[in-house]
Amino acid sequence: MAVAKVSTAVVSCATALMLVHIIPDLLSVKTREMFLKNKAEELDREMVIIRAQEETGRHVRMLTHEIRSTLNRDTILKTTLVELGRTLGLEECALWMPSHNGSSLQLSLTLRYPISVGATVSIQLPIVNKVFNSIHAVIIPHSCPLARIRPLSGKYVPPEVAAVRVPLLYLSNSQVNNWPELSANGYAVMVLMLPSDSARKWHVHELELVEVVADQVAVALSHASILEESMRAQDMLTEQNAALDLARQEAERAICARNDFLAVMNHEMRTPVHAIIALSSLLLETELTPEQRVMVETVLKSSNLLETLINDVLDLSRLEDGSLKLDIGIFNLHAVFREVINLIKPIAAMKKLSLSLMVAPNVPAFAVGDERRLMQIILNVAGNAVKFTKEGQVSVMACVEKQESLEDPQALESYPASSDSHFHLRVQIKDSGCGVSPQDIPHLFTKFICTRSGVNRSQDGSGLGLAICKRFVNLMEGHIWLQSEGLGKGCTATIVVKLGNNGNKTEESTQVVPRAHPKCGVENLSSRNPFLTISSRTQIPKKCLLDF
Repeated sequence: MAVAKVSTAVVSCATALMLVHIIPDLLSVKTREMFLKNKAEELDREMVIIRAQEETGRHVRMLTHEIRSTLNRDTILKTTLVELGRTLGLEECALWMPSHNGSSLQLSLTLRYPISVGATVSIQLPIVNKVFNSIHAVIIPHSCPLARIRPLSGKYVPPEVAAVRVPLLYLSNSQVNNWPELSANGYAVMVLMLPSDSARKWHVHELELVEVVADQVAVALSHASILEESMRAQDMLTEQNAALDLARQEAERAICARNDFLAVMNHEMRTPVHAIIALSSLLLETELTPEQRVMVETVLKSSNLLETLINDVLDLSRLEDGSLKLDIGIFNLHAVFREVINLIKPIAAMKKLSLSLMVAPNVPAFAVGDERRLMQIILNVAGNAVKFTKEGQVSVMACVEKQESLEDPQALESYPASSDSHFHLRVQIKDSGCGVSPQDIPHLFTKFICTRSGVNRSQDGSGLGLAICKRFVNLMEGHIWLQSEGLGKGCTATIVVKLGNNGNKTEESTQVVPRAHPKCGVENLSSRNPFLTISSRTQIPKKCLLDF
């Protein structure tokens, strides 16, 4: 018995000693087991969240695809409500849009109960401001005005309602149920109602889905608005192009009618004018009293002015419609200056003006261009110089333009240096006449504009001469400009035109000496210096002037 007791005591002691080492291990294992269990539960929760996020993402992609499959605003909104109702199992879904005056929200679209469409809610309500001020979906009371999107019938458990704002990023001329024009800072409100008579609540991932869909709807509406505006702009451009095309056709018909009229006028009016000029010239050869001679001379002068006006109008018309072309050919360039001087010399002599011509040695005798138009340009400008100069002198200087000698900055950029195929002729006409005020210079080359400045403007014409000259100079790839220091200080007109070289280098240049009018008794002047100079102070008989 004693041995059994001793053995039991020994076994108990050994067991106690072993438990001292085993109990901590058992506690450690239990702790690890609890930790792993908690970790497994955590992972399960995370998997649930991940599955919910994946499901949300799938729904978002599906809804986004459905929403962006069209760019029609009505279709976008209706598709959004239908897809949200089907995906989230909603009883009702509705969209509140701002009213025309922006002071209230109007129920514009509903999913299942269109009876309520047309209701309005003040935008100043606290619940509306709460939704507007939150970037997340908000749970709202089922009894608030925004949640009244379905008719009340019977007894039911109040459903849980969520609302989210929809930014109106770019909506103009929106016309969904008479939507107004909205600013970029406006918001719409989307209200979503869960099924009634159920204990279902909104989950976080469902609210996140609603928020993402609201943003996608905002972007889709913005794109739709931009597309519609682009289409409206395209329609407007199409209408404008059609109107412009119609206006162009009418303008072309008007131009054709004008050209036909001018052609008839040119033919029908030239004949009697030429007859008047010829008969007046013949009448001057007869014996007339001084009073009769003055009247006949007035008739002849008026006829010449009328003929000039007819020619100017016809030239201007042909220049404007582009039908006038230069008649290019080889001509005697020095002879052009001779003819110009011969034509204006009688008038200069009558007014006792000093008329001089200086032609530089580098001006070739022959050139390629339109002789008639070049003479018309120089004669018109030189004639104006004589016309508006009461006393003093008028000088005509001609030379071949050099790149480094250009005075006008624009001409320096526009006209390259002369080559073997062409050169630029520079003609400068100076006078000591009445001059031009600086503010009138820009208008001198405008058709039908006659400046009234100066002390000798009683002889103003039709305002076509310089305008036609500028058009001719442009056709010759040249430039014309005037300079004047002011009224009473004279004027300088500069003409630069492009002419072709004759190509016959062996032909000697002949000096051109203007011949006097055969009836005037003006002696020819010769020059042996480098410049050819002609001056005239000789009195010209009045009969010679009328012949001119």
